[in-house]
Formats: sequence, C-alpha cells, structure tokens
Amino acid sequence: MSAASIGVVGLGVMGSRFAGRLLDAGFPVLGTNRSQEKAAALLERGLTWCDTPREVAAAAEVVLSSVTDDAALKAVVTGADGILAGLRPATAYVDMSTVSPHLSRELAARVRALGAEMLDAPVSGSVPQAESGSLTIMVGSSEPAFNRVGPILAHLGSVIRVGENGQGLLLKLAINISVAAQMVAFGEGVLLAERGGIDRSTAVEVMSMSAIGSPLLRGRAPLIVEPSNTAWFDIQMLEKDLTLALDTAQRLRVLLPATAVVDELFDKAQAIGYGHRDIASIPAALAELSGRR
Repeated sequence: MSAASIGVVGLGVMGSRFAGRLLDAGFPVLGTNRSQEKAAALLERGLTWCDTPREVAAAAEVVLSSVTDDAALKAVVTGADGILAGLRPATAYVDMSTVSPHLSRELAARVRALGAEMLDAPVSGSVPQAESGSLTIMVGSSEPAFNRVGPILAHLGSVIRVGENGQGLLLKLAINISVAAQMVAFGEGVLLAERGGIDRSTAVEVMSMSAIGSPLLRGRAPLIVEPSNTAWFDIQMLEKDLTLALDTAQRLRVLLPATAVVDELFDKAQAIGYGHRDIASIPAALAELSGRR
C-alpha cells in the first residue's frame, strides 16, 4: 500500500521540521507557506510546492497546519484560498498550532459539515524535540479520526488522545502555564544568586541539578548561561499562550492568579524588547527590569 499523501500548511520553525520528518519517513509531502524561500531546503528534499492552502487541501489525504495564532489560523482555513475551500470529504485535517480551544471547535464543526474530520494536535517540546521526533502530541478528536492519523503523527513524537475536539489545546495551555511559571521562578532564582555574588554558570548548573531541575529547565540552562540569537520558543509566543489560557479560564470560571502575575511580567519583558528572544532570556529581562527600578 502506498503511503498517504500529506499536506503541510505553514513551513515555519515547527512546520518545516514536521514536513522534514515525514519526508524522511517516505511520505509524499506537499506544502505551502507565506514565503517560498523558507521551503527551499525542503523542496530540495522532495517536497511538492503548492501556491495556496486550498491547493494543499485539494491534493492531500491528510492535511497538517502549524501557524502562529488565531488570526493566522482563520486566514489559512477560512480564506478564499483556504483549507476549507479545497478540503474533500474523508480528508483528515490536523491543526498543530496553539490557538483558542473554542476557535478550534468552531472550525471542526465546519470541517465535519464538509464530510471531513478535524483534529487539534498541539505539541509540547521545541526545535530539538521536533528534529528528533520526540515531541509530546496531545490530540483532541473523535476516536476513529485519531486511529487513522495517530500512526502518522507518531513519526513526530509520542501521541495521545486526550478527548474530543478542543481538548488537546486545553491541555497544551495547561502545560504552558507551567512552562512560563517555571522559567520565571528559575530566572528569579538565578538573578538572586548572581546579584549576591555567585557566578551565573555555577548557579544555573547547581539549580539544574537540584530538585527543581525539570527537563524544561535543564534544556534551557545552556541558553541562560550563553544567550543565543536563535529562539526555539520566544517570549511573545508564550505570552500569547498565557493570554489564551486566561481567556479560557474566564470561560470556564477558573481562577489562575499565578498565571496572571506571570503574564504581566511577560508583557513587561516584551515592552523592553525581549518579545522575539527565547524564553531562556527571562533572567536577563528580570535583570534589566531590576536595573530600571
């Protein structure tokens, strides 16, 4: 049996890695992006270029999308040349973006009306995990849709169905609350130790080895000691997720007091120019904000 053709809409930091791993796994992969230049390396590896999301959806048996936010998702899905315009009955559409659960559910209903299935499948992990295929992928969908698409997503990481449409996204937001809070607490600890005369690299090493040394913090430790100009996951994107979490909490009538405080700090970091820097730059942002007091 020939491998299913897979379309990828959005070939940015994560989408390009998804497409690359699927090409390596032997799938015929079609793709599109706002800038074709970003797809140059994938085209050399065999990716078939499409000019619009509509063309991708019309040609692929399974469509993946990976975009930045709600507005971008609406544009690639509902526009005149969007995914919905080309989606055929029996196609599986998997959105791997981190967006509002309620928006995803609305789009899923429109997809079902066309005789297709939509799955929300946000990921936990960053560039290294995307490249190694070790992401954690949380899926919200019907069970039959998951059974069909799960083996394909398994080439990208560990896959688990957590519930119906929108619930993969709900769990992703729950995880990212902790990502942000951990980075802030770690950053505060590093800054306190450093201002008290402890070498930064020593503080980061010992703290990472201690009881608080989660995989997230250990993975970011080198970037805290020696900041990089390349962001795996920038502050602006994580702050967007915090805003989504707070909005969702309001809809569900849940208090998230710590999240609100962390979100305020991320806003301040963006205001002083840290929006597009990796979340590992939180200690540096705290140091600069401390100097401005």
